Amino acid sequence: MSTHPSLRDALGDYLALRRALGFKLASAGRLLGQFVDHLNERGVGIPTIDDALTWATLPVSASGNWRAIRLSVVRGFALYLHSLDATVEVPSADLIRHGPDRATPYLYSDAEIRRLLAAAGELQPRLRAATYQTLIGLLATCGLRVSEAIALDTTDLDRDDELLVIRETKFAKNRLVPLHSTTTARLAAYITLRDQMRNHPLCPALLVSGAGTRLHHSNVGLTFAQLASESGSPAGRRPADPACTICGIVSPSPPCGTGTAPAPTCRR
Repeated sequence: MSTHPSLRDALGDYLALRRALGFKLASAGRLLGQFVDHLNERGVGIPTIDDALTWATLPVSASGNWRAIRLSVVRGFALYLHSLDATVEVPSADLIRHGPDRATPYLYSDAEIRRLLAAAGELQPRLRAATYQTLIGLLATCGLRVSEAIALDTTDLDRDDELLVIRETKFAKNRLVPLHSTTTARLAAYITLRDQMRNHPLCPALLVSGAGTRLHHSNVGLTFAQLASESGSPAGRRPADPACTICGIVSPSPPCGTGTAPAPTCRR
């Protein structure tokens, strides 16, 4: 590939092209950066199928699904490289077998939501407890994805018109989510408490951690798993992604001040 960009430059061009088409590729970009590092450390200029498999199967303790995800990410990049240099080998999508990509969602009852909220209220410090109660309430009443909820900034809440602005969702689109008046009131109360406890915000996020920083998806998953366990909820089967398990609640009640708001529809 001496007549073509370096692997690092080619990766930059590939990601720029895909993102221009509407793909965010946050995780894929990070993984492919690691793949290119792996190749560069071994002096590989033209990746082969063996190179792709060697990297995709790291670490040895990884699950089959995770290895398949890594191979899929490399396969997309390899297809792009192959268009620049026909000697680049493209791994087959079925080289690594894996099970279903998605678990079956579990729909919470009102009682289970209340137990989750009670368990969240026991978290320390107090701001962390309030944050997770508010997060769970938003997932239950608005049907937001976890990534959408933690990406919200304070300015995305329109109290006057009772709306949330969800920015840069799939395919770089924005949308408005109407709120019940009681949900707006609960969010306003959370913001008041948040600002009282941290009068010098570290970030513009609406929902913040106990340290005042924006929530991270992986930490949310771990905390949700803890809350599910402590509340005796069977939803521990999907601890890493609570969005689908919560947003199917029928006629949700107290979490975030739902009042008579309609049950949300899962958009996963």
